[in-house]
Amino acid sequence: MPDKLTQDKARDYSRQKYTFAIIGIFYLLLLLWLFLALGLSKALAQGIAQLALPGFLNLPAYLLLVYIFYWCLDFPLVFYSSFKLERKFSLSNQKFSDWMLDQLKTGLITYIISLILLLAFYYILKNNPYSWWLIVSFFWIIFSVILSKLTPVVIIPLFFKYKKLNDEELRGRIMRLAEKMRVGILDVFEIDFSKKTLKANAAFVGIGSTRRVILADTLKDKYSRDEIEIILAHEFAHYRLRHLLKLILVNSLAIFISFYVIFNTSSYFLNIFELSSLSNIAALPLIMLYLAIFSLVMGPFENYISRRLEKNADLLALKETQNPQAFISMMDKLGNQNLADRKPHPAIKLFFFDHPPIDERIALAGHFTS
Repeated sequence: MPDKLTQDKARDYSRQKYTFAIIGIFYLLLLLWLFLALGLSKALAQGIAQLALPGFLNLPAYLLLVYIFYWCLDFPLVFYSSFKLERKFSLSNQKFSDWMLDQLKTGLITYIISLILLLAFYYILKNNPYSWWLIVSFFWIIFSVILSKLTPVVIIPLFFKYKKLNDEELRGRIMRLAEKMRVGILDVFEIDFSKKTLKANAAFVGIGSTRRVILADTLKDKYSRDEIEIILAHEFAHYRLRHLLKLILVNSLAIFISFYVIFNTSSYFLNIFELSSLSNIAALPLIMLYLAIFSLVMGPFENYISRRLEKNADLLALKETQNPQAFISMMDKLGNQNLADRKPHPAIKLFFFDHPPIDERIALAGHFTS
């Protein structure tokens, strides 16, 4: 168990992270509402229309300007919560210039993904005025699956350097575990996590031919073979138990509900903000406002489902490895290294935890031994 100094440090870190996350959520909602209520969205859309750009460039131009505007307003909050705070608690040694480059990359990727989704949204809305919500939902779901497949080979390399794990003994052990658990993987890779953060992590990412194991160097170098094996057993358990499919179904349900509600209620809010129709790009902040609110409302339910799946993955990992002591020591190390909130308030757990808290996972392994 962590000493009192580590516990106090973790509580202070977690409290500040939660505070900034809550501020960020309501700050976004406020900005979107003001952008609509003050007529700024209509003014921006009209200004772009006066530029007489080719029609297909209006949405990209509008979205780009909105993103830049929001990025500037949100920058102080992001800077403190993701740069200063991490350095304050000795969880990052990243230079400001490198951090800033990551922010720009993230912003560009977010813009491109958002633009693809919104171009499809407006095209479908224009051509299917009564069933657009259903077709848009299917498109967004399919796109999210494609993105999951591309993430390991397109997005992650933009932020980290990949290399095949050169520890042949550990690599062989992981490959044997994958075979034992009937999980097909491309290979085991190591990424240079330490150039950005001192936290530890591991993941089983990708779909089909891009499926692979990723080990952070901050984990590979500080954890025993048994501890790493049970971490990967947990990740492989997600595949064995079809958790990705279940999460896709849950997220799909949330998407369908969100767009169905927008379809049935948006006319009321369009009148309030004096907007002609949902197809008007000036109404884009209204769509964003809807999605932000739905994310907030659906978050606790999605987190609950995720925690249940994580618990099931822990149980299967413990069953497959028969090594609860390695699981307990791994969780204890991970909690200390990442300054995890081991026993959060129920409300915090409801809104912020998609994994069971560390103490719950350790208790689960403790029951497994008995």
